Amino acid sequence: MLPFINDILRYDSLSIVGLEKNTGKTECLKYVLDRLPVQSKRIAVTSIGIDGETVDQVTRTQKPEIVLREGMYFGTSEMHYRQRRLVSELIDVSDEGTSLGRVVTARAITDGKILLSGPSSASSLKRWMDDMKQRFNIDLVIIDGALSRMSSASPAVSESLILATGAAYSANISTLVSKTAHVVDLVNLELTSEDNLRRLLPLDKGLWFIDKDGELHSLDAMTSLAREIHFQGMDGCKTLYVAGALVDSFLEKVRKNKDLKQVELVVRDFTKVFVTPQQFRLFIKAGGRMTVLQRSRLIAVTVNPTSPSGYVLDSDMLCGRLSEAIGLPVYDLIKNKQ
Repeated sequence: MLPFINDILRYDSLSIVGLEKNTGKTECLKYVLDRLPVQSKRIAVTSIGIDGETVDQVTRTQKPEIVLREGMYFGTSEMHYRQRRLVSELIDVSDEGTSLGRVVTARAITDGKILLSGPSSASSLKRWMDDMKQRFNIDLVIIDGALSRMSSASPAVSESLILATGAAYSANISTLVSKTAHVVDLVNLELTSEDNLRRLLPLDKGLWFIDKDGELHSLDAMTSLAREIHFQGMDGCKTLYVAGALVDSFLEKVRKNKDLKQVELVVRDFTKVFVTPQQFRLFIKAGGRMTVLQRSRLIAVTVNPTSPSGYVLDSDMLCGRLSEAIGLPVYDLIKNKQ
């Protein structure tokens, strides 16, 4: 058994997120579910998308099925609950709906296969998780993230994170390593100061800055997407907070502003950062610093060296180069089933 399984048990929630379809996210979920100690821990699992199909609905490639073990709790849509291939105890039917019906919560009485399609938004997912912990003393909730739905990996939702990457993300090893390392850099952004956390966490909209005297001000623009953003009166500013999405155009404006050369740019968490590796590196090189209000613990990075088109990267080379770039172990779960 690979060591990150024990690391998972240190936290009460885990998101498994693929950086692209067919990067091995479902295989990673299957690996984790097969090895958790269900005899001593209460485990619940759900998905913010749809998982467990035998064939990918986009690429038409084969996918591993989700097998739950006896005693595991799960949340899925009414449609997929009816299609389950296991005996289960029905616990709850939520008032919150999805495109496939209401969310059904149940406990597996036997081992068996299931399609997972749980809460459809980060807020409803968080409510489901909190309810599971309060009502059933769940020790660990596992969230299967959906393509381009990184909100499920937000620290506001889950404490820990596994990233799945691979040849489907890029068929060039150097490009794949660079793109994945950029995501890891964002996940590992440092926490801001306790004082900034206290003052900025309640602010969930807009652009804000703290001046040289420690006073908090709002900028005229509401988001970093605004075409016109004015930075008047920010001479000596040390902290700039973006409550929503951070994009390239805004980061470039900050970097080129002479009054913001050494600013601490604070974002809510890494899922709010939508900047390219190039702009991120230029900002850091210019003396800027980026921090977060909330941070998840990155447990592991896994790779799938095979692309949907059949192109296969050298697994050992990929794992070695990526591990060197991010400073963490990298696992090919298909090659190293333990």
